[in-house]
Amino acid sequence: MIRTVVFALALGGTAQAEPCRQALALGLDVSGSVDAREYRLQLEGLAAAFDNAAVRSALLSSPGAPVSVIVYEWSGPSDQAVIAPWVSMQDAATLDGFIETLRQTTRRDASPGTAIGVAVSLGASFLDGKSDCWKRTLDISGDGKSNLGPRPRDVKDAMAAKGITVNALVIGADNPSSGDTRQAEIGELSSYFRAEVIAGQDAFVETALGFDDYEAAMTRKLLRELEVLAVSDLSLD
Repeated sequence: MIRTVVFALALGGTAQAEPCRQALALGLDVSGSVDAREYRLQLEGLAAAFDNAAVRSALLSSPGAPVSVIVYEWSGPSDQAVIAPWVSMQDAATLDGFIETLRQTTRRDASPGTAIGVAVSLGASFLDGKSDCWKRTLDISGDGKSNLGPRPRDVKDAMAAKGITVNALVIGADNPSSGDTRQAEIGELSSYFRAEVIAGQDAFVETALGFDDYEAAMTRKLLRELEVLAVSDLSLD
């Protein structure tokens, strides 16, 4: 059974008191291939990306129709947990609190498996509670192929049918001794995520050449995902 902490923490943000421009769920890979150093780089990189001036501007550009964000970790089929529950980015103080939550998160024990299909399905279940948002986006960060649980290809069509876009941030090997082989490895992994994981309108794969590059890659991805929606024909009353 998936840890109940996931649902207990995620349900608090399902009610919408105002128009929601976009719901963004981010799933972070914490499987056995991610060591302690890489875990911190991932969390600090995500926090720094949300604190980037351009990303902050995009998030806070329409306070009357804010973006809602949730962050969860995933590994094996029965091992996921929310680390930052749904928050509506209505002002700078709220965004600052969200960033601090990420920076204060410490690593929990996690199983070594890589269950991408389960991670995608779980992210979609969070987004199901945000059906009134104009756009719903799921981010999956990962440094390896799925090896447990349902294949991601077997769940991706359901995402597109729900109107959910699934994007990916693929993290390549960061071992300096591997030299130019890193480019080949990340190319192969990107092709896998492109064929097996991403889904929906305008879905894309962003790449990070190792966890040291995670912040820059996440910043690029967030800016692409948060492109201003055309809302001239939508009422904010």
